[in-house]
Amino acid sequence: MRAAAIIVSGGSGSRMGRPKQFLPLAGSTVAELSLECFVSMSEVESVVLVLGGDSFKEHGARLSGGKVKVVEAGPTRMGSVRNGFAALPPGVEVVAVHDGARSMITPEIARATFAEAAKSGAAVAAVPVKDTLKVVEKGGKTVAETPDRSRYWAAQTPQTYRYSILKEALEKFAGDADATDESQLVERCGHKVALVESSYENFKITTPEDITMAGAIIEARLGGRRESRTGFGYDIHRLVEGRELWLAGIKLPHTKGLLGHSDGDAVLHASCDAVLGALGLGEIGIAFPPSDPKFKGLASKDIVANTLEKVAAFGGDIIHLDATLIAEEPKLKPHYEKLKASLAALFKLPESRVSLKAKSNEGLDAIGRGEAIACHAVATVLAR
Repeated sequence: MRAAAIIVSGGSGSRMGRPKQFLPLAGSTVAELSLECFVSMSEVESVVLVLGGDSFKEHGARLSGGKVKVVEAGPTRMGSVRNGFAALPPGVEVVAVHDGARSMITPEIARATFAEAAKSGAAVAAVPVKDTLKVVEKGGKTVAETPDRSRYWAAQTPQTYRYSILKEALEKFAGDADATDESQLVERCGHKVALVESSYENFKITTPEDITMAGAIIEARLGGRRESRTGFGYDIHRLVEGRELWLAGIKLPHTKGLLGHSDGDAVLHASCDAVLGALGLGEIGIAFPPSDPKFKGLASKDIVANTLEKVAAFGGDIIHLDATLIAEEPKLKPHYEKLKASLAALFKLPESRVSLKAKSNEGLDAIGRGEAIACHAVATVLAR
């Protein structure tokens, strides 16, 4: 059956003290780990990521593309699900709705819910309750009864449905803003919901300590704890007439450009040097020697792509990138936002984990005379 997924990540993170969707986690972020799971599944043809207003503005364009479509969240969880549902492509037959805060979801769990939903119509990932449950008196903390916990399961996500069944539930209860999950509405339509046994690792990240536990689980899955490494990079190029000025992958308006191999992009070169240094691979002249025909004239963006391949080969993740340009001309402050956005996009990082700024050289030396531009960069990388 043609399968799709809706990942809901529009919450405010009130219990975390800040929006949790893009908090760093195991070299990625909370929401992006959930997204990666469904994108990696060949049977899922479309993924709709639902983000709250600020996250939508900051990350929407970066995360859109391929099988991923990003839409803005509604005022409630059910409103967000409806927005995601409306963005699904025509012809989808089975839909998984997943909470983006369940970053430890695996393709195996998701696949099991797709199979069950295709067979029975509705399936919810869940685990048997392990703790003894207590029912309390209304309005107090006195125990009223102790139910038999063997009859209770804790619902998780994904919650997966045939398209027609989810459509019916969302339309029939269009005014219901209080439901905490979609299966309640499906049940109220008269449909049976099957449980698919999941994993206790598939918990929802809600409080700060959950981040620590989730990180430990993911590191264990990847083969053990990784170490944090730091690398430093530096690059300088002459400013000359007749060349385009490229910095951080952006062509800037100026009468001069940087002299060097390919586009001479000092920001990308210094940043790659920093990442390679963190991995103990030296600098780009060693990793991509100009004498090797396959690297001759290699564009700076391609050097970044090749550097990311080397990071992946180390089982690594770039955690943070900090670049400082030193230039007398042109004035770079007006370009900060687009330079930072481009640097983040090329290194596949959220902008919250990238810093870019510029300093003048106070008229000193070649840079101060406007004859050159230099860049320093520091990268933090997790690797084995």
